[in-house]
Amino acid sequence: MFNSLSDRLTATFKNLRGKGKLTEADIDGTVREIRRALLDADVAVPVVRAFVAQIKERALGAEVSEALNPGQQVVKIVNEELVGILGGETRRINLAKNPPTVIMLAGLQGAGKTTLAGKLAKHLKTEGHTPMLVACDLQRPNAVKQLQINGERAGVPVYAPHPGVSSEFDTPTGDPVTVARDGVAEAKAKLHDVVIVDTAGRLGVDTEMMEQAANIRAAINPDEVLFVIDAMIGQDAVNTAQAFHEGVDFTGVVLSKLDGDARGGAALSVASVTGKPVMFASTGENLDDFEIFHPDRMASRILEMGDIMTLIEQAEKNWDKGEAERMAKKFADQEDFTLEDFLAQMAQIKKMGSMKKLLGMMPGTQISRQQLEQFDERQIDRVEAIVRSMTPHERNAPKIINGSRRARIAKGSGVSVSEVNQMLERFTEAQKMMKKMAAGGGMPGMPGAGRGAARKAKGKGKGKKQVKYGNPAKAAQAELEAKNKKAAAPAGAAFGKGGVPEDFDPSSLNLPAGFEKYLGK
Repeated sequence: MFNSLSDRLTATFKNLRGKGKLTEADIDGTVREIRRALLDADVAVPVVRAFVAQIKERALGAEVSEALNPGQQVVKIVNEELVGILGGETRRINLAKNPPTVIMLAGLQGAGKTTLAGKLAKHLKTEGHTPMLVACDLQRPNAVKQLQINGERAGVPVYAPHPGVSSEFDTPTGDPVTVARDGVAEAKAKLHDVVIVDTAGRLGVDTEMMEQAANIRAAINPDEVLFVIDAMIGQDAVNTAQAFHEGVDFTGVVLSKLDGDARGGAALSVASVTGKPVMFASTGENLDDFEIFHPDRMASRILEMGDIMTLIEQAEKNWDKGEAERMAKKFADQEDFTLEDFLAQMAQIKKMGSMKKLLGMMPGTQISRQQLEQFDERQIDRVEAIVRSMTPHERNAPKIINGSRRARIAKGSGVSVSEVNQMLERFTEAQKMMKKMAAGGGMPGMPGAGRGAARKAKGKGKGKKQVKYGNPAKAAQAELEAKNKKAAAPAGAAFGKGGVPEDFDPSSLNLPAGFEKYLGK
């Protein structure tokens, strides 16, 4: 969504690197480029003016002039101001003191309200709530059916007393206001702690739609009114948001289609213009493509600083703890990393979502935007197909894979033999790297790498320090005592006779039955 804006801002900040002091001309040039980048991203003009004015004021002050690294200080200022126009702080749903908490969705037709209702219901269910959906969109064809399907996929019940219309030529039956009121009463009777009311939308802002939405709001007195807006509509987002703010008085904003390729001006404009926070973001078509909107994390993504916190949260939510503990133990015991382990790790990573998205959240990966866009997700599936075409023995002992086996694996996975060879070569390198890390060598190329292994090698083979005597008589006496001690040691002390003390109990060794006969006294 913010690719173009991110590229423009990153290129602007590159010009500031390495400068010990910034002149007024440097700051004017930087502010000018930031203004152009924001206008090209379809950010509302009043928002752009206020944003760049604040940046210029802070950049010309002592905050930058006295900084050790002025360029980084300017980036810090831009980051803080971006967080400000995105809402400042993370805003969560205000739950009612006396359940159920009533959440009403409003927005234009096509903004994605019905799909978002299912996503929000699933999100709340994973947090331990018992949500129920109410179908009040009786005018859009098959809207009720769509909500019922989303509810089934999310595993939550749907209150839908009227089927709605199946085509644009049908006459709507039922009153949306009555359905909303009865739905809240049904949720209260069945002890659901959250009610999500899906309302009708239109192709444009009109008085009829606003009146119906206002009547529903008055009938159910919702705790939250979420305005769902398409993040791809650009400058018109501001006018739409203002109209809904006046007509329905929403309490929060939800950005849908944030995974699109539009310029993203809506996200940077709505919160600032309306004064209402962006609370959630829809980032894909699946019900799991939904996340809480964190202004600070979104600002970091726009400035290509990564989003490590969201990455950690996704890992904690999707990663199998048992599998993680097994791999940690294997790593600690310095056991070989096998292709079976690789397959298990691939399955864990795929649970976290798109690889492009994960790489984009990682700070300091040195992956350019172009490389990220050219990354082929299907390559992961091809690698997985190659490993799955191997026998269990081949996965655990890749060294046995000879030419004929490689040809069979390539045929079974639908790839060429050269692709199998490349995959095995890369895996061998990864296996060596992990073995070196487990041995205390650290990551290759990193500061301090190899120190642990070097210490082990240095200490290896060291015996007792030999005592040197300056007096020849003492040296001869010590040598004689050492010889007598060696001669006094019983022959075959490891297992043979004379090597086992009289009071020794073989059962203390926990040996197999009958093994004590080899420890003869």
